[in-house]
Amino acid sequence: MSSTSSGIGLLHLEDMEAGPAKVNDDLDNHLDPGADPSDPFDIAHTKNASPETLKRWRQAALVLNASRRFRYTLDLRKEEEKEQRKRMIRAHAQVIRAALLFKLAGEMQIVSGSPVASPVAAGDYAIGLEQLASMTRDHKLSALQQYGGVKGLSGLLRTNLEIGINGDEADLLKRRNAFGSNTYPRKKGRSFWRFLWEAWQDLTLIILIIAAAVSLGLGIKTEGLNEGWYDGGSIFFAVFLVIVVTATSDYRQSLQFQNLNEEKRNIQLEVMRGGRIVKISIYDVVVGDVVPLKIGDQVPADGILITGHSLGIDESSMTGESKIVHKDQKEPFLMSGCKVADGVGTMLVTGVGINTEWGLLMASISEDTGEETPLQVRLNGVATFIGIVGLAVAVSVLAVLLVRYFTGHTEDPEGNKQFIKGRTKFDDAFNDVVKIFTIAVTIVVVAVPEGLPLAVTLTLAYSMRKMMADKALVRRLSACETMGSATTICSDKTGTLTLNEMTVVEAFVGKKKMDPPADSSQLHLSVVSLLSEGVAQNSTGNVFVPKDGGDVEISGSPTEKAILSWAIKLGMKFDIIRSESTILHVFPFNSEKKRGGVALRQSDSEVHIHWKGAAEIVLASCSGYLDSNGCLQSMNEDKEFFKAAIDEMAANSLRCVALAYRLCEKEKVPTDEETFSGWVLPEDNLVLLAIVGIKDPCRSGVKDAVRICMDAGVKVRMVTGDNIQTAKAIALECGILSSAQDATEPTIIEGRVFRALPEKEREQVAKKITVMGRSSPSDKLLFVQALRKGGDVVAVTGDGTNDAPALHEADIGLSMGIQGTEVAKESSDIIILDDDFASVVKVVRWGRSVYANIQKFIQFQLTVNVAALVINVVAAISSGDVPLNSVQLLWVNLIMDTLGALALATEPPTDNLMHRSPVGRREPLITNIMWRNLLIQALYQVTVLLVLNFSGLTILHLKDDGIRQHAFEVKNTVIFNAFVMCQIFNEFNARRPEELNCFKGVTKNYLFMGIVGFTFILQIIIIEFLGKFTSTVRLDWQLWLVSLGIGVISWPLAMLGKLIPVPETPAAAYFIKPFKRCRRSRDA
Repeated sequence: MSSTSSGIGLLHLEDMEAGPAKVNDDLDNHLDPGADPSDPFDIAHTKNASPETLKRWRQAALVLNASRRFRYTLDLRKEEEKEQRKRMIRAHAQVIRAALLFKLAGEMQIVSGSPVASPVAAGDYAIGLEQLASMTRDHKLSALQQYGGVKGLSGLLRTNLEIGINGDEADLLKRRNAFGSNTYPRKKGRSFWRFLWEAWQDLTLIILIIAAAVSLGLGIKTEGLNEGWYDGGSIFFAVFLVIVVTATSDYRQSLQFQNLNEEKRNIQLEVMRGGRIVKISIYDVVVGDVVPLKIGDQVPADGILITGHSLGIDESSMTGESKIVHKDQKEPFLMSGCKVADGVGTMLVTGVGINTEWGLLMASISEDTGEETPLQVRLNGVATFIGIVGLAVAVSVLAVLLVRYFTGHTEDPEGNKQFIKGRTKFDDAFNDVVKIFTIAVTIVVVAVPEGLPLAVTLTLAYSMRKMMADKALVRRLSACETMGSATTICSDKTGTLTLNEMTVVEAFVGKKKMDPPADSSQLHLSVVSLLSEGVAQNSTGNVFVPKDGGDVEISGSPTEKAILSWAIKLGMKFDIIRSESTILHVFPFNSEKKRGGVALRQSDSEVHIHWKGAAEIVLASCSGYLDSNGCLQSMNEDKEFFKAAIDEMAANSLRCVALAYRLCEKEKVPTDEETFSGWVLPEDNLVLLAIVGIKDPCRSGVKDAVRICMDAGVKVRMVTGDNIQTAKAIALECGILSSAQDATEPTIIEGRVFRALPEKEREQVAKKITVMGRSSPSDKLLFVQALRKGGDVVAVTGDGTNDAPALHEADIGLSMGIQGTEVAKESSDIIILDDDFASVVKVVRWGRSVYANIQKFIQFQLTVNVAALVINVVAAISSGDVPLNSVQLLWVNLIMDTLGALALATEPPTDNLMHRSPVGRREPLITNIMWRNLLIQALYQVTVLLVLNFSGLTILHLKDDGIRQHAFEVKNTVIFNAFVMCQIFNEFNARRPEELNCFKGVTKNYLFMGIVGFTFILQIIIIEFLGKFTSTVRLDWQLWLVSLGIGVISWPLAMLGKLIPVPETPAAAYFIKPFKRCRRSRDA
């Protein structure tokens, strides 16, 4: 029965992971009615998006360097290859393993520093590696029986099944040398040279390299080697600089992602060593380890079942079949990488690392598949639009310059015509045409914002690294970004809003309230004996009593630890009690049933069945109770007393747990193992032993965190399996409920009531719910679906296996790092490492920061784009020449693209972010505030620089310069220098698009200050020392002051601009509405 209830949830999850089901597609369509089906970039949800949808936007994007642009998106072809490879490995595991071992031996590779022993029985162990691997891999039950079953095998491996291995360093080293370590050779990440190679795949850069080569050849031919190499060589140098800086930035990003991936793989688990439960990394598991298993765990290595109760394993990750396989002594083999779907058990590890099918699988496939985010897709759309405009401008400039040149309207600085039909040499004309073509191509380089979508990856990589320090591990990139749009957070109570440090503070035995709660002198010995038996045997926890008389060590879940600790104070001898009775059958604690039970056979053959669970649910099954004197009393008259006691404890924020038992007639107890597996433990006519109230105090900063969320427009809702009164008390304490008067239905509701509502009514009620008590995982899933249908962007916290469907369904699934099961973590998008709600709020803050940083970068980049394009276009059309040449434009592109992204996309989040409303899914990327700032700066730059272009000789007093060529070079150098200064100073403005003070916190952002300083110093070097390369001349201090002055003016101008009010209706709406109306009428 327990197997079925748990298995359904897991099967449902596997179906969803197999591919986006139609029900999900329908739900997403319902959620996003504003989506434009004709716009390939209009994707609000990339989580579970279909391959066709992802393929559509890739094909629609205007891309100059596909290998770089799509590096951090899902590789659809590789994903399919990966699935095929998985299937092949499942079918041919032995052959592949032999080939891989041969390859590793040939390369002299040592797996994780430990040599693998020869596969013969030798050394300290009576069984060899190959014998073990063969038995486990082929599931040879006959071989296991030949070794004497699991008990005999443990002897061969020198393991004590009761207390595990010694676990000292010498023992662990011997085991690793004999049987290998639990690691596998991983595919190496991309090298720096690979990033260099990808950076120069940009189509425009390749064209520029070809143009530079032609220019170099012609220059050397016409002007000689000493002078002729400058033009072509300078373009070569500029392109090389762009490639190196781009590759360096991308390489650093990839290292950050590699480190984060390593964190994801490093699973922590419990093993039994030396009689105590210890927590270790999955990489430290060795052959011979005894590993306890419970629902939601990942099987860490290949092994043999020692003991198990209702143990169901989901082997779909290895077999590809979504069905639960029940494990017992007839089917004892466990495969690494599978998940525990139901029940409890312990296993003996027999194979690790490369000697398991899971190890082979992991060693043979690449995990670097990438993933796109909604913002990334939208930015590709923006980049495509800007790129098309830029391409059109570049073609126009090319046409105008060529027409002007060949019609004799282009003059050199001395006033001479550059082309005279019949007189100009072919080489000279060809060289001039190459220069014109180079300018046009460079305009495309500047115009197509190739770095815009990549800035998302940059800011996400930075945010993910910083979020690790804030105790949040991002598993799915898009979640980090989507968190900025979250409108509601459905939080668990235990461990998230509370400390998860539980102690029993109240106890009722019979009608007697014990004071203090663990004073056994107030109880009859028979009551203490039954309580001790029920607590010790009906528990997944463990008690270790050191032989040297040290402190008792208790392990298990916080609730288990609290009850075990209470029982020890009552006088429970854990190991003695466990040895006095035999466990016949276990019904593991189930979040649907809210209780767990165990059947025990006493030494006198009497069978006791103990139950433990939610107080009011266990109480409902009780027909009597034992009083403190050990006398059996009828429950009929006193049930109301116990209900009142539970309500009183719950109102004081206590978690109420009841302990009960009953005798079972011997004839009703199954006699064979097969009948045992399907035996349903009797749960009626129970005798109540005790009700305990467990205190779990609220976390210290949770009230402030909830208030911050509320101020930020994010509704916090509590969804808990606890008693509705306990939930209400904690909600009031945390500030989720503002007053007791608010605690009326449907603001506070039980899961069963919500579940019973019709679907339409559920959607309406869901909006009003603040606290849901006694909820099951399926209630949580229904709640999430109802909220999403109502238009909310939902973040959900969860820690149990059955929470997996809700975590998968939510826009952002947040699993708990400490209490969370591996199944819950794998279904989630972000792991909260400290289980603290305050960390969830930090994730919201970082999510908003991602969006804000991208907007800062867009504003900065578009300002540069608009200014550079307008200046060059106007100058080309009017005079046939451009003030900013190819090398200068490439340097501007570097400032704008890579360095600008580094500076602005890595801004830390500000407090101001949490005073805004959540970012809407369809909110325009370029807001009215950004348009205002952008247009003011671009208009100023265009005006000043065009005035300098046309009247610069007069304004800068250069007409008196005897050499006209030099005067033109000085004027163009001032234009270039002033343009770069404008970008440097405007970078400060872009930091705070809405605030008057753009310098707030700037000195704390060392990366920003470093990049601005680096850009400024490099600009000085370019002007003063690299004039031959950039076609610039040295400037005196007065002209440097002029350039700086033009740049500085952008600061007060930005401040004045921020005083101009902007309309609330997005500017894009004025253009999009008529366009959509026109298209609708055309389609009709």
